Amino acid sequence: MTKDILVSKPDKVFDNRYRLRIMSVLAANKSCSFNELKDLLQLTDGNLASALKVLEESRYISVMKGFIGKKTNTICSITSEGKAALKAYFDFMEQLIQDTQLKMNG
Repeated sequence: MTKDILVSKPDKVFDNRYRLRIMSVLAANKSCSFNELKDLLQLTDGNLASALKVLEESRYISVMKGFIGKKTNTICSITSEGKAALKAYFDFMEQLIQDTQLKMNG
């Protein structure tokens, strides 16, 4: 039986709201194209590209580039490492909320 280990600090990758939002979208969907993410999250090309680069370098997402006809098509999906990191971040935040409630009520 494995025991979940609660991290003492949240992952710095998730300090950026764009990256956190991208990870949430990718966790809820099998994959998304660059344009779908851009439209859904209302980000500029530059902000999205920058956030995706950090997430890809962290191995939290995979990015596949291809073509549809003559147009480039970039597809992003969350990796198993990304899912685990996102879960650890949400677990940390949940514990933070619970700790705060105990201190406020106790």
